[in-house]
Amino acid sequence: MNLICGVDEAGRGPLAGPVYAAAVILDPGAQIAGLADSKTLSASRRVDLAEQIRERALAWAIAWATVAEIDSINILQASLLAMRRAVEQLRVAPGEVLVDGNRCPVVGYPVRAIVRGDSSVPAISAASILAKTARDAEMQRLHLLYPQYGLDRHKGYPTAVHLAALQMHGVCEIHRRSYAPIRRLLPA
Repeated sequence: MNLICGVDEAGRGPLAGPVYAAAVILDPGAQIAGLADSKTLSASRRVDLAEQIRERALAWAIAWATVAEIDSINILQASLLAMRRAVEQLRVAPGEVLVDGNRCPVVGYPVRAIVRGDSSVPAISAASILAKTARDAEMQRLHLLYPQYGLDRHKGYPTAVHLAALQMHGVCEIHRRSYAPIRRLLPA
């Protein structure tokens, strides 16, 4: 049986926090109803589906790249690094790795990129959900440490609320210094 591994990331656009990736090998005998691109699902539905994925998948893994890695190698390379880490953590070897988007991480298996795969390939949808829920949980944790930024509401994205908080409180260690809105706030 050729096991398909779906891979997706979450958190390329935010100004703060790590970028997350997940790899999922679904069990053909344990269907999960409602898998879809995580961006189209409510937060509560994502959490419900993430629990089902963790319970029913043949294998799954979640990994990330840090803010320091993002600033050092750029967000694309950091996303690919997080994806590679997730695939390498799987306890079951896939026959093929399908990645959402148009770029593939270097992994030890046949790999193929699928544009909009998170809305067309169930294993990628599952990876999208796990990556998004894991990143959201991390942003909730960071909110407890840095409540002044409102991370619980915007998850680090460059919203008006986040940009205003940055103006008022400045940049802290969780912010991606390589991103223009953050770079502009740093001393010259």
